[in-house]
Amino acid sequence: MTTLHLHAEDPGDISRAADLLRSGGTVAFATETVYGLGANALSEAAVARIFEAKQRPSWDPLIVHLSSVADISSITNVEGELQRRVDLLAEAFWPGPLTLLLPRKAVVPDSVTAGRPLVGVRVPSHPAALALLRATGLPIAAPSANTFGHTSPTTAAHVLADLEGRIDAVLDAGPTSVGLESTVIDPAQTPMVLYRPGAVTAEQIAAATDVPVEIFRAAGTLPTQPKESLPSPGVGIRHYAPRARLILVEGSEEALRQALREVLAQGGERVGVLLPDGWRLDASALIEPWAAWEDQAALAAALFAGLRALDDRGATIILCPLPLSGGLNDAIRDRLEKAARQA
Repeated sequence: MTTLHLHAEDPGDISRAADLLRSGGTVAFATETVYGLGANALSEAAVARIFEAKQRPSWDPLIVHLSSVADISSITNVEGELQRRVDLLAEAFWPGPLTLLLPRKAVVPDSVTAGRPLVGVRVPSHPAALALLRATGLPIAAPSANTFGHTSPTTAAHVLADLEGRIDAVLDAGPTSVGLESTVIDPAQTPMVLYRPGAVTAEQIAAATDVPVEIFRAAGTLPTQPKESLPSPGVGIRHYAPRARLILVEGSEEALRQALREVLAQGGERVGVLLPDGWRLDASALIEPWAAWEDQAALAAALFAGLRALDDRGATIILCPLPLSGGLNDAIRDRLEKAARQA
């Protein structure tokens, strides 16, 4: 299969991508978070192609992307207090990087939800994603457009590095802006349960709804091959991982220097470092500039691209400092901790 490289600024290419999706094909496209691998969410056969291309296990559910808030009713059953919460969250954060887990209608195939009764839905804010969704007129299932478990893609080149020849097309809209996958929350529970942190924080969600939010914690460490489907994408398993072994360093420039000296003393490795702006090292390593340590949004946007760049440069070990907890840093820490987990 030849993967078409289409361009989002070309209306003709938007139409070609929409035609591919309507005919059961797979198209990777930019959202504000990361590039997603899209297929018709209402077609079992089309959804199966996502799992095949990504080598994604069936126990990991997908997120469905919609072109507008009004489209929620086409695939979910929402009423009463849940409707009130959904309305408040949609008003505050949609279009944007927030996914809601909602009771699904029978029209949604089991494969989309890994057999569970809730389907993840969101309305992305990226203009290319919205243009594509409107052109297809369909709900589009779209997990990240990468090989399962690998570092998520924030450019079309990242998509092609993983999925060239395995998908029908990639719709190139340049680098994504947020750089981390959407926040995922179940708004039906009280407290509401946040399964995956992202650019929309627990504090923001609680403030918008006046309902408390609880962070999901797996009971122990979930196995790499769970016995039942997961409650949400991206929870509790090794995810987002570069090819190189990732070592995390808590806290400071000096701690990073010390960690680098220790790894280099062991020998036999090509060591890469994701280095915040202004930090200096006193030993030789493959350096990939990150962003200003105090700029959470910039750190998030550049994280996955930096890890992929060090992989491409041949690093066998990557050292990365862990930002302090709070705000968007919680999502950065979540991705890094999962990426560093050993299989």
